[in-house]
Amino acid sequence: MTIPLPGRALDTVMDRTLVPGYSRIGIAVRRRLPGWPADPEPGCLAGKHVLVTGASSGLGIGCVQSLARLGASVHMIVRDEVKGAAVRERVVAEVPGADLRLARCDLADLDDVRRFAAQVEVSRIHAVIHNAGVMPPERTESPQGHELSMAVHVVAPVLMTELLRDRLSSGRVVMVSSGGMYAQRIPSDDPEFRRGDYSPAASYARSKRMQVELAPLLADRWSLDAITLGVMHPGWADTPGVRSSLPNFRTLTRSILRDDAEGADTSAWLAAAEPTPPTGRFWHDRRVRPTHLSPTTRSRADEVARAWAWLKGAVDLS
Repeated sequence: MTIPLPGRALDTVMDRTLVPGYSRIGIAVRRRLPGWPADPEPGCLAGKHVLVTGASSGLGIGCVQSLARLGASVHMIVRDEVKGAAVRERVVAEVPGADLRLARCDLADLDDVRRFAAQVEVSRIHAVIHNAGVMPPERTESPQGHELSMAVHVVAPVLMTELLRDRLSSGRVVMVSSGGMYAQRIPSDDPEFRRGDYSPAASYARSKRMQVELAPLLADRWSLDAITLGVMHPGWADTPGVRSSLPNFRTLTRSILRDDAEGADTSAWLAAAEPTPPTGRFWHDRRVRPTHLSPTTRSRADEVARAWAWLKGAVDLS
């Protein structure tokens, strides 16, 4: 259903002015606009397996809860199994009968991603939601020598998807990005942040920009298996990352930050909506959004090509 012109105008104004659109105000208003995409039908994911990385905190918990309520068998992929088990117990108490399966994987370590993918026992996967995130205070490298934000947000999700492609046929992939990517250009000449003064927020945003810029290329590659890709940003949510890495921002915005469910809404919707949302797009609050708000961040074709070549080398794509 298309939003009527007055509603589209309001939605666009909220999106471009950030505070109303990214806060909990934005999703509350948009839910009331004519044309808000319908909620997935109760039980629509019954019998379907969905993998969620970073499932033991923040938006991951919100996503697990939403998917469990839709009847999915949710594979909670976590680094800390004790923490994950506690979250699993909590969600099962909130959603009686929920089928939640705990699995350990450190997304920073590509060898562990390979181990995990080899041990996934289900033969058919409906969706993978790449939600795990990091924002190290100092430049940190993964065991394979990749800058940590880029490893966890870009390299590992692509590798995991590639390793699960046969079981994801006709399935869906969702990458959780960030509105912060609007402030960054694609780091095609320095994806590992080896030059200049390291900034946690900039490193995070650069990796999220990479997700968005490479989404059309990944969507095209995975379309050979009828796999769709959606990249989304959750708006401003009160996540552990915000609390630990952006305390001043949280102090100023705490009253309007989204909770876990509000931040994860579009992730779960992209995994469950029918008909299947179009592939290779950038989403926020169930709508396709522009990938640039300023001409200064627009990428040239050669920059995207260099970034793609770097990613293919990092993941060893043919």
